[in-house]
Amino acid sequence: MQIQKNYKIAIQLLVFMLFVFLLFAKTPVIYVVIYALSAVVLLIHTLVSKYNWKIKLMFCSIYILILILQEIYITNTVFTNNNFWLILLIKKIIAIIIIFLPYFIRYLHYIYTLEHQFVISKNSPITFDMLATFNRRKGTWKNSMDKGKVVLSKNNITEIAQDIPRHSYFKYLNKNTLSESFFEECENSLSDENLYIVLSSTGSSASELISLFTKKVYNHVSLSFDINLKTTISYNGGENVTLPGLNQEQIHSFHKKNDASIMVYKIKSPRENKEQIIKKIREINDTGSAYNLVGLVTKISIRPNIMFCSQFIYSILRFGKLEYFESINTKVKPTDFVENDYYRKLEFCYEINFKDMNG
Repeated sequence: MQIQKNYKIAIQLLVFMLFVFLLFAKTPVIYVVIYALSAVVLLIHTLVSKYNWKIKLMFCSIYILILILQEIYITNTVFTNNNFWLILLIKKIIAIIIIFLPYFIRYLHYIYTLEHQFVISKNSPITFDMLATFNRRKGTWKNSMDKGKVVLSKNNITEIAQDIPRHSYFKYLNKNTLSESFFEECENSLSDENLYIVLSSTGSSASELISLFTKKVYNHVSLSFDINLKTTISYNGGENVTLPGLNQEQIHSFHKKNDASIMVYKIKSPRENKEQIIKKIREINDTGSAYNLVGLVTKISIRPNIMFCSQFIYSILRFGKLEYFESINTKVKPTDFVENDYYRKLEFCYEINFKDMNG
């Protein structure tokens, strides 16, 4: 198991290094090579497959056409002399994404084959259970596509793109953001020997984008030292008020869409554990922090205080010896705190549904 874990980490690190290398590439050569290699692999795979020659010819033509379009895009669109750096970054991200376009075409053909070109017979390898599973997945995929059209709207993408330059993956940006009055409130909460885990569905552009990949409604998690959420903190983008990193959060900041809601749970925390956690948060506040935006994809942190929300909550619970499930902190999702509560350490407190409050 350890060897397998190390192997996965090594693969993730290589993928991340390739991603960074492509982002900082100053010439189109590496992109051209990757596009060409992908086309060669798929062409060979198609030619040795058992498809008839019409299918082979069709897919070979598609892959060659995609390769030509990829080469035109990378040479004539991305690497031009009049690109603003943010526009160049977005264009390079698109150039990386379209590496997978021919593989997506191959996947669509696989789905088509399952749905339309099977034969029900005694020895058929495709069962009705498999088809039922496929239809369920197809429906889920369609729903995801419909949601994606909304999430990936021009306004949302523009908002996310404008926020990217505020982040750093290598250095601490946020320092001494938490005030002394915040820590006084934390100290006042020590008589309550509980910590409060807050799951939220905020409706922010970033949260909605994350939901496309996690398939979860709740995509942000916070920590509070009091039940009234006066001392709520987490790692976030700073709401264009503070820099990305460890910040205090207000309840009204969770309300970014009509059906936004939060779920509040508590976990027992002896006073001394709570004191240690407050001390650790003060240390992070003094040292500095940044939001682990890239880590959402790579699942890697370069520095200890560069984290995303669920990574921070799990790490701080582990520091306070209060973690109740085993995981790697960079792989924890917000909903894991409830879904992985096998020993029922959490107790539900209340829900706030902002739609009901508006009504």
